[in-house]
Amino acid sequence: MIKRPAAGKRLFILDTNVLMHDPTALFRFDEHDIYLPMVVLEELDRGKKGLSEVSRNVRQVSRFLDEMLLIAEDSDAISNGIPLPSVNNGDMPAATGRLFFQTTQMQRDLPKELPSHQGDNAILSVAIALQQTITDHTIILVSKDINLRIKATVLGICAEDYYNDKVLDDVDLLYRGSSELAADFWDDLNRLESWTADGQTFYQVEGDVVKDWYPNQLIFSPGEDHNIEAVVRSVTENSSDIQLINDYRKDNHAVWGITARNREQNFALNLLMDPEVDFVTLLGQAGTGKTLLTLAAALTQTIEHKRYCEIVMTRVTVPVGEDIGFLPGTEEEKMTPWMGALMDNLEVLNKTEGGEWGRQATNDLLQRWIKIRSLNFMRGRTFLNRFIIIDEAQNLTSKQMKTLITRAGPGTKVVCLGNIAQIDTPYLSETTSGLTYVVDHFKYWQHSGHITLLRGERSRLADYASEHL
Repeated sequence: MIKRPAAGKRLFILDTNVLMHDPTALFRFDEHDIYLPMVVLEELDRGKKGLSEVSRNVRQVSRFLDEMLLIAEDSDAISNGIPLPSVNNGDMPAATGRLFFQTTQMQRDLPKELPSHQGDNAILSVAIALQQTITDHTIILVSKDINLRIKATVLGICAEDYYNDKVLDDVDLLYRGSSELAADFWDDLNRLESWTADGQTFYQVEGDVVKDWYPNQLIFSPGEDHNIEAVVRSVTENSSDIQLINDYRKDNHAVWGITARNREQNFALNLLMDPEVDFVTLLGQAGTGKTLLTLAAALTQTIEHKRYCEIVMTRVTVPVGEDIGFLPGTEEEKMTPWMGALMDNLEVLNKTEGGEWGRQATNDLLQRWIKIRSLNFMRGRTFLNRFIIIDEAQNLTSKQMKTLITRAGPGTKVVCLGNIAQIDTPYLSETTSGLTYVVDHFKYWQHSGHITLLRGERSRLADYASEHL
């Protein structure tokens, strides 16, 4: 029998998949208490072997539990609950509750249709037993398994999903990277100054609206009197410095022969070509030009400007359908089938005259500057003066995204591309994707930029399919 928590506190029963998904879940329940059934420990023990992300998470959970058990001096201390360590890391709240383990055999009061030897049903029986013995507060089962939550609700057990890994409550709240100025914006300003430096025009504006701006946010005023497009360079409490951006929709500003076809593409090229922006994220549906614009900017800055020594392109290898199996060859040869988008866009960018031989020679030359790398071998590496492109980044977890971005050394630019509406990883959603995570967390940094591409420019067929299917 566990010691009853104080009135008003909740007791959360954690399913195994919660700990496999987030090892720090033990510290995420603030002042509330956590209960781990014995079957959860058994399932963790079975999942500890291997080199997968899940196996690493399980081993981390085991280390956390081992450290906390060192606090318990005897079995009575375990029965009374082990104090959870207070953790204050960024946005992570301090955990002041207690951790309880199942230390006694509990009555299995389940319908005969639910065999008790199955792990999920054993957790349900523990939840029912706790509800019958502890009646002065709510017992809540936390699980990422939808079917387990359905069975728990049918049996009268309060069940919830694990929400702490969600970046936002609604994906519509995600930062878009650009905003339209109000019609009366220029009239409501407290102060406006302008100057030029290095051939660029700058403005310093004061007003209440600047409090909602972020560094490198793109702003535009489509009116006839003040038709401007600018980027926010710095933001203080009530003033901001903005800079007029280049218009890459004009042929004289073409990037590797590519010009922007709409406002958002122009914003994206400004971020991609800006040497002061080290991290760029581009969101958008299929056909909005994410890969083409990024590759054109990478080739221009690598081959023409000599700003980077090579282009590194990678992506997560998650198949849409059934896996085709073993792929022969070197690391680059194994990754080539996954890089169809790279090859397609190189064909668009390679417009060399001189027949088939000339195009093939130029294509071979371009590919010498582009290295294809697998995500599996990124840990421990450091890339110096590289232009790194992470394609299909919506299929990465926040931890994987952190691992990749921290590979960047001095002089390296990282660009993440993706469409959060096309997530192929089964355990990620639009609000828990690593791409959503970095967009939300990097919006305050002065050397990062983000833009959401809205209009498809692939074909009228692709546009119609994206909107109506």
